[in-house]
Amino acid sequence: MKLTSFYKILTLVVFIFSFGIALSQEHNTREVSDESHQDTDKESKFDITSMIMHHISDSHEFHVYGNNEDSFPKSLTVALPVILWTGNGLVTFMSSEFHHNDDGTYLVEKKGLKFAKNHGKIYEVKGSEIAMDEHHHPTDSKPLDFSITKNVFVLFLSAIFLILIFGAAGRSYGKNGTGAPKGIAKFVEPLVLFIRDEIAIPNIGEKHYKKYIPLLLTIFFFVWLNNIFGLIPFFPFAANVSGNIAFTLTLSVIVFIVVNVSGNKNYWKHIFWMPGVPIPMKIFLAPIEVIGMFVKPISLTIRLFANITAGHIIVLSLIGLIFVFKSVAVAPVSVMFTLFISIIELLVAAVQAYIFTMLTSLYIGSAIEEEH
Repeated sequence: MKLTSFYKILTLVVFIFSFGIALSQEHNTREVSDESHQDTDKESKFDITSMIMHHISDSHEFHVYGNNEDSFPKSLTVALPVILWTGNGLVTFMSSEFHHNDDGTYLVEKKGLKFAKNHGKIYEVKGSEIAMDEHHHPTDSKPLDFSITKNVFVLFLSAIFLILIFGAAGRSYGKNGTGAPKGIAKFVEPLVLFIRDEIAIPNIGEKHYKKYIPLLLTIFFFVWLNNIFGLIPFFPFAANVSGNIAFTLTLSVIVFIVVNVSGNKNYWKHIFWMPGVPIPMKIFLAPIEVIGMFVKPISLTIRLFANITAGHIIVLSLIGLIFVFKSVAVAPVSVMFTLFISIIELLVAAVQAYIFTMLTSLYIGSAIEEEH
């Protein structure tokens, strides 16, 4: 058992060290490219902020390693489909069709229109580059972007994984659903029972929990799986889905809608006309309770987004120290600290899914609680 644990830790160290080597190759290539473009002998400085933002942000391609301008095998980028709705209708093409412009943007021409990509956003441009105002903000119009970005791709991937996992688990019980769990069901069943017995029933009640258990299970496994995907340095290349505030906001809005649609008379009475207190206090508490309705989904959004993003930033910062100090001697310390944080992140991935599910059940339980 001890030898097996040692091999698992050793494998994780190798993955992290390989990730660091890939980053080193990528940024060394960028430095050489920058020097050749500038024709100067000055040494390029490693920009750790740009590196971190590049890896935690969404994009229209999977950047595996190397400089985007180099051909395989020096560079490897997996293109994804770009889907835009413009004044001329639907425009589709692969992200690999963007070509590099002198000002650092990426351009492509389709259906008589010219598009430029800057900081992960696509603009419809009239000239050869994106027009900027005096504050260096783009002034060109942005078409409606329905592209399959790397975060969207991983969302579809996680949905497929969940369908396959729970489909296989369901089939293992047999047609009548009374058989003993087999295969993946042995792993899934304890988690499902935990969500039911420790979260749904205590917070929602035995009378109503069955109505909401599918939502709670979906939230828990969906968030947990995407958190895990964000920690894998190889495919899907640490796509930061849970660290995208649009993802966490969407989940929170769904919870907000479910809670308020499910709210009974007692729930709304406690918000707009608090029982058991004097009338002046009722008037004073009503706006506070209304604000609280919106604070709950906002807290759900920020909690998940901030915790997952912070973990990614810490890991990338520790790896980036190797290139900041430009010393191999820093590598062992950096890798060991990265290993430690990565193990904590595995725990955080499950804890954040649990907290999101727990708070959702609490909000639902308070909305459907009977008057007493």
